[in-house]
Amino acid sequence: MGEGGLEWGKVEINHEARMLLGEYAHTIDDKNRLTLPAKFRDSFAGGGVVTRGLDGCLYLYAREAWDDLVAGRLAELDPLLEESRLMSRYFFSGAAEAEPDKQGRIMLPAPLIKHARLGREVVVAGVFDRLEIWDRAAWEKHLEQVEGSAHHVAERLAAKRD
Repeated sequence: MGEGGLEWGKVEINHEARMLLGEYAHTIDDKNRLTLPAKFRDSFAGGGVVTRGLDGCLYLYAREAWDDLVAGRLAELDPLLEESRLMSRYFFSGAAEAEPDKQGRIMLPAPLIKHARLGREVVVAGVFDRLEIWDRAAWEKHLEQVEGSAHHVAERLAAKRD
């Protein structure tokens, strides 16, 4: 059971939704627009939501995946618990609609760019049900850390399942 009184391990997954995979180097233009990788544009044709991510990045969810996240986890947070309020504020107050234009570009709000310390050069990474938008140098540093500890983390997670 999580600190907010919820079981965070139990979430229904929409298996018909398209899984987002891969990493792509892109740039943010002078108007704070990011061109989505062509591979992901169909997934975001109906719009999406960009918000603060964890670990120093932004999260971009397709509208349906955002609705699933809200219904499956965030809407159930107890507003009487401090940690629940913190998580709600973190995700909702920084969230913005992300409607791709005809060229597949989305506008990234300046406060979100500042939060993730994004420079002009970024990486767009598909992570199952969302895209993560990272400053390119921060992404490379993060990968170095992950590659150095992934096997230890996998072993700990496997031990928790048993």
